[in-house]
Amino acid sequence: MKITLSVIKADIGGYVGHSSVHPRLIETAERMLSQAQEKGEIIDFFVTRVGDDLQLILTHTNGLENERIHKLAWDVFEAATEVAKELKLYGAGQDLLADAFSGNIKGLGPGVAEIEFEERRSDPVVIFMADKTSPGAWNLPLFKIFADPFNTAGLVIDPKMHPGFVFEVLDVHTGKMARISTPEEMYDLLTLIGSVEDYIIKNVYRKDGEIAATASVEKLNLIAGEYVGKDDPVLIVRCQSGFPALGEVLEPFAFPHLVAGWMRGSHFGPLMPVPFHHANPTRFDGPPRVIAAGFQIAEGKLIGPRDLFDDPAFDEARHLANVISEYMRRMGPFEPHRVGPDKLEYTTMPQVLEKLKDRFQ
Repeated sequence: MKITLSVIKADIGGYVGHSSVHPRLIETAERMLSQAQEKGEIIDFFVTRVGDDLQLILTHTNGLENERIHKLAWDVFEAATEVAKELKLYGAGQDLLADAFSGNIKGLGPGVAEIEFEERRSDPVVIFMADKTSPGAWNLPLFKIFADPFNTAGLVIDPKMHPGFVFEVLDVHTGKMARISTPEEMYDLLTLIGSVEDYIIKNVYRKDGEIAATASVEKLNLIAGEYVGKDDPVLIVRCQSGFPALGEVLEPFAFPHLVAGWMRGSHFGPLMPVPFHHANPTRFDGPPRVIAAGFQIAEGKLIGPRDLFDDPAFDEARHLANVISEYMRRMGPFEPHRVGPDKLEYTTMPQVLEKLKDRFQ
């Protein structure tokens, strides 16, 4: 039986400001998904949040981009938005940029990552969820997980992984995709994905075609005057038995690399790996956070989650992230803390520049 694992997220109201999600929004989502489970529309679900993003994790047998599943998620977000408006939460419904659902939730504001696979004898997966960052945040970790032998020993000693992996890289401006094979085309891959806001890893496959990882990245679309497909990404990674081991998947996050998306989406900061209960970005609305939920998939059931960053082994990464945050914050509105002008096009900065345009003579 093929199982589909769907992770669908949206910011539909912050509590307080952009720091967290109110428990009533989570309760609303759990109630509606429980009803859908009772009707047989889904096999299992888990609801969580990172920062101000509500995360729906679903298993079902309907395949990728299924209209009923996406409509279910849209309905959950709409119902939770009504609660957010009642509580006057900040930015209530801000990720629901379309007036109505139109067959597929992709491109309407919420982020989506989905994989379909035949269950193995044991099928562990890790779902990474981030806040105050952009989809390019996954480029470096995905490269290290699936192409760097200094991170992933299995690339050297596991015969199933030794042939390498194929990366699908999306040009977010044109929507075109390139397939690049490693290790033989590693330098070509790095040429692209080092530009983390332009070329972003969408999928990773084993050389035999088996899906290994998928991220919530899509072509940038302008809807209701806002760009969507650019914020607070999710990532699904399969582990063990021909895929990287759990520890190899987590290892890149021991280094808090710089990502765009801190404060108003316009500043660089370190991606801090945190346990679920610390996913509350507050200092300058940050620094950016990432959580890791581990599940065993058993007949479509979500066995878990394990809070994988709730481990003192990541204390040094958190400490380093705080040191980096202190350093970056001293730069104030100057680059390289603030992103460059080409990336500020996707923030509110153009409205300020419009006011000043006639001052240039």
